[in-house]
Amino acid sequence: MNDKISFHPETALGQVLLRWWEGLENNRGDRAELRRAHNLTAIVLTGGYQHLYQMLLATGWPKEDKPENNWRNERLAAIAGLLAHVKVQDERSLPLAMSEGERPPFSELRFRRLLDSSSLDEVFGGLRRALPLVSYQANVLELANDVLLWSDNVKKRWAYTYRWPAKSAV
Repeated sequence: MNDKISFHPETALGQVLLRWWEGLENNRGDRAELRRAHNLTAIVLTGGYQHLYQMLLATGWPKEDKPENNWRNERLAAIAGLLAHVKVQDERSLPLAMSEGERPPFSELRFRRLLDSSSLDEVFGGLRRALPLVSYQANVLELANDVLLWSDNVKKRWAYTYRWPAKSAV
């Protein structure tokens, strides 16, 4: 994976992604179309995604010339689809938001299933179902980076961030 490709506030790609997400507030048609998209292929076929993709290409996003190199675009589709559901920027990481409170919005079992997801489609579906449970709030750029770089390292960081429920002593 190319370490130069990331969505941080100080990077051009991060700034473009954040501006695009903020623009969804005034472009409700794109937001609604992305929210209705039920899988990654449907997301890629939306104008909102294509607009983001073109903006990122102009900012240094790698143009994938071979099908085996298309993994970044697949992850970008998941990012766009998820961010269309995010209504409020939250400084907390998503695993923390999923686990806070007396009755966490995302159970330990659901969290384990999310981390055990075997495909990007499953990760997308799990995160898409998680967003309503955290009131559609997420740290936009952190979520984008985590989906872009989804791997065992990200899963472990999420596992350390999630507040696991205390088990009663036997």
